[in-house]
Amino acid sequence: MVMLDRLNSTPEWHPVSLLTTLAEEEKRVMMHDIPLSLMKKQAKALGLPLLPVMMKQGSSNEEYEAGMRAALDSLLEKGVETVAFGDIFLKDIKAYREEQMKQIPMEPLFPLWGASTADLSREFIDKGYKAVLVCIDSSQLHPSFLGRKYDDELLRDLPDGVDPCGENGEFHTFVYDGPLFKDPVHFNGEETIEKYERFHYLQIE
Repeated sequence: MVMLDRLNSTPEWHPVSLLTTLAEEEKRVMMHDIPLSLMKKQAKALGLPLLPVMMKQGSSNEEYEAGMRAALDSLLEKGVETVAFGDIFLKDIKAYREEQMKQIPMEPLFPLWGASTADLSREFIDKGYKAVLVCIDSSQLHPSFLGRKYDDELLRDLPDGVDPCGENGEFHTFVYDGPLFKDPVHFNGEETIEKYERFHYLQIE
């Protein structure tokens, strides 16, 4: 969300769409496990159209790349020339995205690259954005953090070695309110489930 906030406050950039990948069968965001219905509400609250890219569970890299290529081609046809990614410091992921983008006449943009995750987490909270932790990798962070609000208390409680932005996959969040939102996104989230042995999810609807 900090990336979108920065793009909106920079005159040379004009965000026109949000893009995310979802599991086709469950219609939930991969890794975050957020339902498509909530993603649509979030996009509406942000005033941007959502471009969902449906993927089958267990899709190969080739299938993933083909799906992304089709989605980006549809944006290219509408005159979109740049795609922004929220990567911060994982060099291998950035290199992968840059390599894939070479096949498409669109420029990759990394507005947060190289920034301090401590500063980014502080910026997110200080600007008034609100989020809840919806996925925990229990090999890196205790499942008791699941469902907690992303706030000052959370940052104080995070163990040493856990990135405050979850950049190493320690946790994932759902942002439901903040300066760019026309209205907060309402949701319910009480039940939790465990998948793939170590990932714990807050079932939000």
